[in-house]
Amino acid sequence: MKVMTLNFLTCAVKNCKSSNDSFPLHPKEAELAKDDIEINPQLLINVLPRIDWAALRTTSTELGFPTLPEQPPSPEDLQNDEALLKELHELLMETQMMEGKLVCGHCGHEYAVKNGVANFLLPSHLV
Repeated sequence: MKVMTLNFLTCAVKNCKSSNDSFPLHPKEAELAKDDIEINPQLLINVLPRIDWAALRTTSTELGFPTLPEQPPSPEDLQNDEALLKELHELLMETQMMEGKLVCGHCGHEYAVKNGVANFLLPSHLV
């Protein structure tokens, strides 16, 4: 599961639907893998407005990546700052969570991640 995907996932537990703490899910005991993918600046520029920047900063810190700037970079910033472009590319496009857990900050439910796939099936008492 690519780190970028974590930016679009929230807890599926019924009681968490109305809580802001259910997003983002927090990686725990994460085993990461890196794929070598050619940098596509235009793809990053197009994806960036769809990313919740605060959630990405949280996830990045929890996974041990360098702290991202407080504000998302503009398209011009990305085009002019090759180091930032590479850092975001590595985090969003190349890094995968292969094993571990995703934990809800509201209810504490843990979703297992195995072979890069998260199991979001809930026991019936949580649906």
